Amino acid sequence: MSKHFEDARYYLGRAAEHAKAGVAEELEPVEARVKELVGREDEEPEPEPSRLDTLQADLKRLEERAEGEAREAVASARKRVTEYRGRDAAEE
Repeated sequence: MSKHFEDARYYLGRAAEHAKAGVAEELEPVEARVKELVGREDEEPEPEPSRLDTLQADLKRLEERAEGEAREAVASARKRVTEYRGRDAAEE
């Protein structure tokens, strides 16, 4: 994959993370108000994912990415072999 696409993909991911954090921050007062109205204000917030959980999630994403790239490579190779065989048959 082109370095430009890899860079763009990275920065899009970062932008999505920042947008998510911004939305969560903006909605905190609304969430607190709703919980207060519903009577669930004493609930503990969800804990942050542990370092192990974060690493496992990252590994899962990398695995899925590698599988996708492998599928693309196999499909490309099959196409080239088919084209090559087609040219050989035409030459005979």
